[in-house]
Amino acid sequence: MLTSIQLTVLFLFVNTGSAGAEKVFHSRDHADVDMTLDESPDVKDTVPLIHEGTSSSRRGSESDNPTESSNFISALKEFQMMSGLPVTGVFDDATKAAMNKPRCGVSDRGASRPRRSTGDELGLMAFSKKVLTWRLIGEGYSSQLSIDDQKYIFKLAFRMWSEVSPLEFAEDTHSPLEEIDIKLGFGTGRHLGCAQTFDGAGQEFAHAWFLGDIHFDDDEHFTGLNAGTGISLLKVAVHEIGHVLGLPHIYRPGSIMQPSYLPQDSSFELDWLDRKAIQQLYGGCKGRFSTVFDWIRRERTAYGEIVIRFNTYFMRDGWYWLYENRSNRTRYGDPVAVRVGWHGIPASGVDAYVHVWTWTLDAVYFFKGTRYWRYDSENDQAYAEDSEGRKYPRLISEGFPGVPSPIDTAFFDRRNSHIYFFKGMNVYSFDVVTNAVASGFPQRISEVFPAVKRGDHPGGYLDASYFSYTHNAVFLLKGVHFWRLVSSRDRWLHPSLPRNGVLPGQQVDQQWFDICNVHDSALKMSA
Repeated sequence: MLTSIQLTVLFLFVNTGSAGAEKVFHSRDHADVDMTLDESPDVKDTVPLIHEGTSSSRRGSESDNPTESSNFISALKEFQMMSGLPVTGVFDDATKAAMNKPRCGVSDRGASRPRRSTGDELGLMAFSKKVLTWRLIGEGYSSQLSIDDQKYIFKLAFRMWSEVSPLEFAEDTHSPLEEIDIKLGFGTGRHLGCAQTFDGAGQEFAHAWFLGDIHFDDDEHFTGLNAGTGISLLKVAVHEIGHVLGLPHIYRPGSIMQPSYLPQDSSFELDWLDRKAIQQLYGGCKGRFSTVFDWIRRERTAYGEIVIRFNTYFMRDGWYWLYENRSNRTRYGDPVAVRVGWHGIPASGVDAYVHVWTWTLDAVYFFKGTRYWRYDSENDQAYAEDSEGRKYPRLISEGFPGVPSPIDTAFFDRRNSHIYFFKGMNVYSFDVVTNAVASGFPQRISEVFPAVKRGDHPGGYLDASYFSYTHNAVFLLKGVHFWRLVSSRDRWLHPSLPRNGVLPGQQVDQQWFDICNVHDSALKMSA
């Protein structure tokens, strides 16, 4: 026998209509859906539900058994397809289990692949600007959480979308209400002048309008961060904001936009498909960087073994992103202030990072302006004085004679133990063994690093350069583009390629994903 919850779920696939606002999320677990077996009506009592939206002229031709009707079977197959189940048209145990999951109340038929449009269908709309304002309206505070907790959770929810898209969100408590892009509020029953009525605890948690507002049912047991029970306000808010931004449901386990509300711990994040969907609407994240580098360090395992680890870091405007090469994405929660993650180096405006790694020397340097700092990777802080008694920071002219300052960028080439310092249109090759600029330098960058394709070359005034241990190649970055240098493997495969040749440029955001700014107000969050 189908329970009323299962029939209601199936009804969503038969019903062709959709309301202006969306009903989102049932309870975190079945205990929050307050329904006993005695309250579950018999299938015959709910037959009208599964026939809603169909032509009445066809009803007389259907079987007396509603589960054998063509409309029922068609709706069942669509539900199975949307839920990632084998499409059998049979009401089996797997289908029953899927229907019993708490889920979003929006019609799944409305969901489609997101794309830019001016239409009114789900997933076809996007804001035309990149900085959006939001406000928790004063008459719509929750009775269950403090105002500070509510605002912090919403700020975090908006930040999670900002970390993976070019959108920035700013709380605005001063502008006229009609000028606010996204208004949020809590209410019960008839609430906040809304045309829709909340039903109390257990069914509809919230509703949202695309490019509009979000309302939460204050009869539900919403909880703050790290709560073990109840309904995660953060998770519901992230899902709701996704719809407001124009996203439909995404039928993939782990997606925050999947229609079923599933228990998840406080560390849940946006799935790969969530990120790609929002970027399909709003584009990728673009911007130039002051420094990019792979930080290599030795770490001791729990078994006492010494292992070599590295991560890639991108820096700009006093903030940095750790790039997880294995996952091809930035670390969740970034960017982080440079002064917080890198102790003792300049808080912003770092020009270059150089790791000199030879048989006799293992030293990490940061450069800014006319000075440079040596970094102690083992203790994760800049040296005040190294083992040779040299105090830091030092003048570049003292440690690297013949190299002008300030520099644009630099990288160390392990093949010849030279540091390549870039300034303007020129490059200086510095021999770390002789501690001097190599004979014949400076030279034009285009002469030392010639273009493989005529005219496709950064020229000079680079933003960043670095050797990638992941790609075993050197990259030059300028603006929103990068150029990879011809590697030894490239020349082995294609002997005609020039040594240190510059391969055709590409866009940075097509190689390194989700390196996104967040609004200043979200960069300095505190609970």
